[in-house]
Amino acid sequence: MSSPKVLFGFHAVGVRLKTAPQSIVEIYFEPTRRDARMRQFLDRVKEANVRLIEADGLRLAKLAGSHGHQGVAARVMPIPQAHSLDELLEGLEAAGTVPLLLVLDGITDPHNLGACLRVADGAGAHAVIAPKDHAAGINATVAKVASGAAETMPYFMVTNLARTLGELKERNIWIIGTSDDAPKTLYQVDLKGPVALVLGAEGDGMRQLTRKTCDELVSIPMAGAVESLNVSVASGVCLYEALRQRS
Repeated sequence: MSSPKVLFGFHAVGVRLKTAPQSIVEIYFEPTRRDARMRQFLDRVKEANVRLIEADGLRLAKLAGSHGHQGVAARVMPIPQAHSLDELLEGLEAAGTVPLLLVLDGITDPHNLGACLRVADGAGAHAVIAPKDHAAGINATVAKVASGAAETMPYFMVTNLARTLGELKERNIWIIGTSDDAPKTLYQVDLKGPVALVLGAEGDGMRQLTRKTCDELVSIPMAGAVESLNVSVASGVCLYEALRQRS
């Protein structure tokens, strides 16, 4: 059985409270801090039915191993990550969750990958998928740029991207690729169902086989002088449009 670890600060504890409240053993807070941020935070903790314990600054600093705890710390159980894409999709299916996936074809720059993971996490995507041979792996640069999303966002590197996209289709996931010359724009397609959004590298775009495998191609309308957006920006535009339609 794995032992609990400590998270501290409003952001880290707040993210866990939002994504996996059942994994929180208990939350410690400094009762002398009574500002609006703390009040809102404590309301959310009570709503989630998580055990609350009062603790002074010294005890919190000891728990967190840092004085930057902002008056909150939590003991949490590690969240088991899905070991494979299949396992993740089966979990979503069992929970009745509509999949939203980001597929990156040929993104080799670690800064771009880190930014894509961060935006995928922010928009509530369930996983990022990339081919093993034309992609950046998770390294220190990626983790730093991703601002914590490298730990929370499942990232699967697959041997054969076209085959994986074919398997997603078998699970009734609609594959939507982005391309500058697509007749439809992103805003003309329905993204409320199970969707995998496929983006290629800036300039080169998706590889030919990946493009052929897509069910539909869409473009992001460009009103200015530049011809294309950075891939992480394009990922954000696409994922947040899906999020908008779904909410």
